[in-house]
Amino acid sequence: MTPERFAKLQRALDRRQPDLTVFMDAVSKAQNLSAIIRAADAVGIQRLHASSATEALRLHHLIAGGAKHWVAVTVHRSTRAALAELRADGWRLVAAHGGEGTRDYRDVDYTKKTALVIGCEAVGLSDTARAAADEEIAIPMHGLGTSLSAPVALGIILAEAERQRVAAGLYEKSRLSAEERDRTLFEWSYPELAERCRQQGRPYPPLTADGRIASNPLIDVSTVTPP
Repeated sequence: MTPERFAKLQRALDRRQPDLTVFMDAVSKAQNLSAIIRAADAVGIQRLHASSATEALRLHHLIAGGAKHWVAVTVHRSTRAALAELRADGWRLVAAHGGEGTRDYRDVDYTKKTALVIGCEAVGLSDTARAAADEEIAIPMHGLGTSLSAPVALGIILAEAERQRVAAGLYEKSRLSAEERDRTLFEWSYPELAERCRQQGRPYPPLTADGRIASNPLIDVSTVTPP
């Protein structure tokens, strides 16, 4: 781990947006999952949520690409349970849907604690997701097509969310708790060692100011190779 690399990780971490997330309603195509994760990482989302009633969503297999290491994903047993948990935690549920009665996606305030809800590739949002949403948004379509793929639609909406959050100064300093920031920084810096610590039920060793692993007699760090 070079000091330059460590500083770059800290700069990205300090732009994370803990009050912006995405819920993937039964999205299962590997390429779409990867594209969604990359889009989320690009705007500083810390954690995504997803539902999967089958084994189709197996994170270690389907969620690929370089951004998988930077964005955490919580998989819920069902859409109903997931959205109930998010609502109980104070998230406003904004569902992307192309039907009637929707608002233009640019008319929503994304500086609030917002969970964007997107549907699967074939049928869009489930009735359960739509019923749970606080509001529904749509992207105006001026061509002959009637819809966009889930990753493309999400990218457009997240670009507007990022624009609003930049204007509100939400990227100017770290907004994570000190505990989450320290934990995430270690996991980003030394993912293999972090996994070993979790397997052994041990706390992460402290890091020095330039990103080196401080001495820890419980863990042999001599064989750990930084990413």
